[in-house]
Amino acid sequence: MHVWIARGIEEALLRSARTRPAVVLTGARQTGKTTTLRRLFPAHHFVSLDLPTEAEQAEREPSAFLLRHPPPVIIDEIQYAPALFRHLKSAIDRDRSARGRYLLTGSQKFTLMRGVSESLAGRVDVLELEGLSLREMRSARRDLAVETAMLRGSLPELHANPDIDGVAFYNSYLATYLERDIRSLARVGSLRDFERFLRACALRSANLLNKAELARDVGIAPSTANEWLSMLETSGQVVLLEPYFSNRTKSLAKSPKLYLSDTGLLCALLNVRSETELRRSPLAGAIWETFVCAQLRHRERRAGRAKSLYFWRDRTREVDFVVESGGRLELLEAKWTELPRADDAANLDHVRRVLGGRFVSSGAIVCRAATGFPIGDGWRVAPLDELD
Repeated sequence: MHVWIARGIEEALLRSARTRPAVVLTGARQTGKTTTLRRLFPAHHFVSLDLPTEAEQAEREPSAFLLRHPPPVIIDEIQYAPALFRHLKSAIDRDRSARGRYLLTGSQKFTLMRGVSESLAGRVDVLELEGLSLREMRSARRDLAVETAMLRGSLPELHANPDIDGVAFYNSYLATYLERDIRSLARVGSLRDFERFLRACALRSANLLNKAELARDVGIAPSTANEWLSMLETSGQVVLLEPYFSNRTKSLAKSPKLYLSDTGLLCALLNVRSETELRRSPLAGAIWETFVCAQLRHRERRAGRAKSLYFWRDRTREVDFVVESGGRLELLEAKWTELPRADDAANLDHVRRVLGGRFVSSGAIVCRAATGFPIGDGWRVAPLDELD
């Protein structure tokens, strides 16, 4: 059985197509960009530059390519033909009053955004589609346990078709990602080394990023580690969360925290294959924190808040997530437990004292509790559902 899962981004996509000549939808591979656009805009012609012949003509003969594929058109994986952006600009400028004529997707954000900024600035809305949120997953399977969601990951096909073998899917995903995206993004001498690098990142998900240590453990130069990390971020596989600073803080952390974007891929890279293995894993807390991070990114994007999510760290304490909104802060700790204790809020207390209580609007321990409840001193225990 294959079901369609409605995406939270649909309303924003429809609005952009009604008001802008072109729309760019970016995001990692398999997050549902193409499927979403084709479903929302069935009258648009469709062409994919994943096909080498189409990509070659779009790059070498862009004018002829656009004549063959007149608007309204969805052009998939447009980063494979950077020369096309300049010609799209000319096509749009011939009729700036027309709306939603060119809908573009791309899974390599750096190449894509360079083309957009150089040629399509002021003519295009850019939206990003991540994997499914827990809310979207449960629209397909209402009784989905959070542990199952973590293992299954956020890629829509795995939830639209529950019969797919998740382990085999992620093995194929990894092979495709390495072969197609990484080879085209940069000079990677050894895909085996790059895969080892990705696995080393998985082991460090939800931890402070130490590039020198990462490079040393994989046996590559620090400059190579920096370049490869940038590629992982560009292609939507990792997220770097920045520390929170203000003139009231004494936070010492300068490095970001590293998170894999998708816990399904994370579990596959860590060889965590079942709920039993997840519960027994010494990395269960890091996997949980990675999953909470993804849900918070979804929540902040739905609220229309950009650059609102951070973490706090000083010499002695860390709070996993700090959400800034309207000059006030929400403090959140991710705990892999079903029943937090009062002392689990010790770091929240510490940061509130350092920042000053008037700047902290609320805080919670985000855990696997079935329902939320107050835990004292203004803090709450919150299941993931409360983040929605």
